[in-house]
Amino acid sequence: MSGVLHVEGIALWSPRLPGWEAARAVLRGERPAPEQPAPRPSPTLLAPTERRRAPDTVAIALEVALAATAMAGTNPTELPSVFASTHGDLAISDYMCATLAEAPTMISPTKFHNSVHNAAAGYWSIATGTYAPYTAISALDCTFAQGVLEAAMQVGADGVRVLLVAYDIEARGPLATVTPSRGLFGAALVLAPVPGPRTQATIAWRLDGAGPPRSSARHADLVAGNAISGCLPLFELLADAPGVDSVRLPASSGQDLVLARA
Repeated sequence: MSGVLHVEGIALWSPRLPGWEAARAVLRGERPAPEQPAPRPSPTLLAPTERRRAPDTVAIALEVALAATAMAGTNPTELPSVFASTHGDLAISDYMCATLAEAPTMISPTKFHNSVHNAAAGYWSIATGTYAPYTAISALDCTFAQGVLEAAMQVGADGVRVLLVAYDIEARGPLATVTPSRGLFGAALVLAPVPGPRTQATIAWRLDGAGPPRSSARHADLVAGNAISGCLPLFELLADAPGVDSVRLPASSGQDLVLARA
């Protein structure tokens, strides 16, 4: 199975790579990453009160989703979307488990509402007012590759642009020992079926038998430990980082997703 995707929007955010423009220069080796981590993004799509109480998953996902659609010059309401997160909101999951164990009647309805895996996708739909379909996907270490494949299938089958958003946050409590994740990291792409004036890059993809070496990012230390950080090699490819011509990401126990500039 193989195909081609035309990338119209690119976004990336972590405390050491705060935004695609800054990240691209770092990934190219043109400047060092900032020593002082950036504060958590505050997505302007949300009203001030919602912005303050939005969990980290929503804040990071909406930040990169909005940036990618802005670069692509597309109306967010028109885009089907795929939201890929390895663990969802582990901080809220830890809160839920601890509260259920100690004082089950004290569960916060708002936090319960935000605990579901598709919470970020739901906030995006509400904030943008879109009725376009979305998919929320999780596949452990293969989450990002499966998100790309899901988006690629929709692009190819329906002939439409698709927004792909990938994100994970800090794990907390006992869950962190079995589902570890560190820091905040989010990335997004707007993928199109045909090239156009907004095309930033064209990527050929194919499924291949699993086998080493799978790609590791040259700047992995900047997002080290985050559960979705395995997507960084693709963004090094999109940034034209020296020596990065193709990347190989785990798609399942028996298959890899290979991506290269076309």
